[in-house]
Amino acid sequence: MKKIFKRKLQNSNEISLNAPWTKFYNDVPKNINYFQGTIAEMIESSANKYASLTAYEYYGITCTYKEFYKKIEEAAKALKAWGVQENDRVTICMPNTPQGLIIFYAVNMIGAIANMIHPLSAEKEIEFYLNVSDSKYLVTIDISYSKIMTVIDNSKVEKMVVVSAAQDFGHSMTFLYWLTKGRKIKVKIDRENIIGWKKFIDLGKKYTGNYKCHKSSDSVAVILYSGGTTGTPKGIMLSNKNFNAMAEQASAMCQSQAGESVLSIMPIFHGFGLTVCIHTPLFCGMKCILIPDFSSKKFVGLIRKYKPNFVVGVPTLFDSLSKSLLGKKELSCITQLISGGDSLNPSLKARVDKFLHEHGCLTELREGYGLTESAGATCLTPINAYRKGSIGIPFPDTYFKIVINGTHEEAPIGTDGEICISGPTVMVGYLNNFDETMQTLRTHDDGRVWLHTGDIGSMDEDGFVYFKQRLKRVIISSGYNIYPSYVESIINEHPAVLTSTVVGVSHPHKMQVAKAYVVLKEGYEPSEALKRNILLHCSKNLAKYTMPTYLEFRKSLPRTLIGKIAYKELEKEN
Repeated sequence: MKKIFKRKLQNSNEISLNAPWTKFYNDVPKNINYFQGTIAEMIESSANKYASLTAYEYYGITCTYKEFYKKIEEAAKALKAWGVQENDRVTICMPNTPQGLIIFYAVNMIGAIANMIHPLSAEKEIEFYLNVSDSKYLVTIDISYSKIMTVIDNSKVEKMVVVSAAQDFGHSMTFLYWLTKGRKIKVKIDRENIIGWKKFIDLGKKYTGNYKCHKSSDSVAVILYSGGTTGTPKGIMLSNKNFNAMAEQASAMCQSQAGESVLSIMPIFHGFGLTVCIHTPLFCGMKCILIPDFSSKKFVGLIRKYKPNFVVGVPTLFDSLSKSLLGKKELSCITQLISGGDSLNPSLKARVDKFLHEHGCLTELREGYGLTESAGATCLTPINAYRKGSIGIPFPDTYFKIVINGTHEEAPIGTDGEICISGPTVMVGYLNNFDETMQTLRTHDDGRVWLHTGDIGSMDEDGFVYFKQRLKRVIISSGYNIYPSYVESIINEHPAVLTSTVVGVSHPHKMQVAKAYVVLKEGYEPSEALKRNILLHCSKNLAKYTMPTYLEFRKSLPRTLIGKIAYKELEKEN
């Protein structure tokens, strides 16, 4: 089988049409004739096809595709009147709001580059993002204004637009927002080069010059940032082609239909959120239900209120769903649920699937895999073809290869190695970081450029991919590799365990050993007896060298801003 895979890798068309995993695609095209144009031009195409359909809903206020595209044009004219030129970097510091989407596509329409950052970033992080991107222009939500003002003089930013959450959104929640969060935000604009959103849009009404810029599909369109879990965050440059190919691939894999709705809760400053939850649905003619604050506590209420057809999120959201109180038919509206952004524990999937079926949903939770360097998603579990522990099969025109760590040599089928990806969604490179780009994007003997993901996994004979662990997260104990994700999956199968994470801690003889942090389910209390019982459960399911040497109970585990467990914070404690 290994030789067959190597032979097929020599011809991209042959592998797409004849690779063993294609039998699981059903009606999914094996090759796609990709849209040739910019991100904004793809949205223009959608606006022409789906003019009267709803593009987005925000707190009950809806906007058609025709209206949405007009708003993008207005903002594009405003950007030109403001002085933004082709290839300028415009930092967008916004949550999932209409203005966030409008300005993103407007920046692309005029040929500038969108630099997407988290509104809740710390001051020094904001300063880093502004400077590494060389941004001269900034559009931000008012909740970030005070932090930005402390660092803006240390950057090259010349002009800024401030979007007021309580005034510019124009929805029925305005007064309620003011009573809660909005009244705490006091923005005093005392500089000529800083204006509000409405004045900014008014600038465009006087602009009469050209504002639409056609650029190459391969040109850089967006800068997103890695989570920084392995050090300083890296700017990831994605092209128009990366985004548009992702939209077409994801649409084909999900077989989404115009007029359906998606709960767009994943943030737009995150690759998964921007490509899968925003750009893909808008390409398909779907309605994006915009949720500005990422919260597992509100997740169930949002599903009950909006009744979305598609739900895309991280495992923590689906965990909260499985513990909720819902009527027997309240999930019948959902046709697809997709989990990404973090590993999905098999026991959690089983619990969620059971809950879905008990509440009227006819589908199951499908796990996907991707990374920002590949525009957010690269493979997905086929409908009705789940394999335990698998993250699915590759998207059309996206090729996976498992290589022996530190080499370009293919690992035998079924054995672990580094996951490598090749295809039209692979990034242009890292911003201002040539060495890191060359380490990550490598040309193999087959002539293809492969993205070395830094993730460990394997592939079976049918092409199903299995993710095991981040390469940099592997614990090496007495020369043996311990994969924390696998140890966590075993611990989480214990009936008393809600969730866990495993990190490596120093050991005088073994270099490192595994330490487990465990959160118990409601109704269970920490005790030495329970600790022994959990470790006994582990001993029956884990090799001796992978057993946790230490186990500590916690009421909760630290999480990142998008809901992943922040294992680095736990490593720092040891």
